[in-house]
Amino acid sequence: MLEARKKHAKFLFLFIFPAFIVYTVFMLLPILNSMKYSLYTGEGLIPDQFVGLDNYIRLFTEERYYTKFWNAFRNNIKFFIVVTLVQNVLGFFMAVLVTRSFKGSAFIRKLSFLPTTLSVLVVGYIFKLILNPYYGVFDKFLDLIGLEKLIIPWLGDSRSALFVVAIAVSWQFFGESVLFYTSGIDGISKSIMEAARIDGASIWQEIYHIILPSVLPIVGIVTILIFIGDFTQFDIVFAMTGTRGDPGYSTDLFGSLFYRTAFSSSERGGWGTGMGAAVATMMFIVVTIGVGAFLTFFTKKREALEK
Repeated sequence: MLEARKKHAKFLFLFIFPAFIVYTVFMLLPILNSMKYSLYTGEGLIPDQFVGLDNYIRLFTEERYYTKFWNAFRNNIKFFIVVTLVQNVLGFFMAVLVTRSFKGSAFIRKLSFLPTTLSVLVVGYIFKLILNPYYGVFDKFLDLIGLEKLIIPWLGDSRSALFVVAIAVSWQFFGESVLFYTSGIDGISKSIMEAARIDGASIWQEIYHIILPSVLPIVGIVTILIFIGDFTQFDIVFAMTGTRGDPGYSTDLFGSLFYRTAFSSSERGGWGTGMGAAVATMMFIVVTIGVGAFLTFFTKKREALEK
């Protein structure tokens, strides 16, 4: 028995070790390097003058820095709320719909996943074309149905731009949420569902009493993945509103703030590589705390349901 366990451990090690090396080289070392550079300042891509925690102190005490940082943080929270609601709520109900095995349900499953195969830059360009104030089909559609009063410059108005960017991301990754929820719903015992229907349970009773408790761990997984993706998002902002998060930094997220801070000249909003590394480190801390909080919350919810 002991010999078998040793062989099993060696077998697992052979599978885990290559992944560990890849993770260390491409994830762990860059994170540690970023933390190191956040303690330095200087010209060029590699700061060489040690300043300790001065970058962090300036980030949270000097107005030119903390106003941009907290603005990006607030935008990220709003962005996360919109994407979470769209992908979790609509994704869940779409999954409930397609798992009821009607004609065309398999096609809808595949169609919902199709946008996920596109690059973020392509998705951003598509939405810019759709919402173009001169020839965009969305404004023309509103005009056609008599709602021309609702037409605004969607990406040019600070009140709507962040929402539009969030919808673009939600549309692209909507299929992933549907995929997660359909796998969870398909895993529910059919005998339980059939017994509920025989007892006269409505679709809403099935959802509330059977489906939702069963897929709660998946709600946690989807929410955590959205949180990580949204708080490190850069591509969609770059594609739709530029690195400044226009208009007026209303779509500026942590990802665009980091890029602009670390890699732009001072004339274009750059703060230097050291300060950029400090922003990146704060991004990592926020994501780590957020993931830990969500894991704790959903674990307690699952344990409460199992009692």
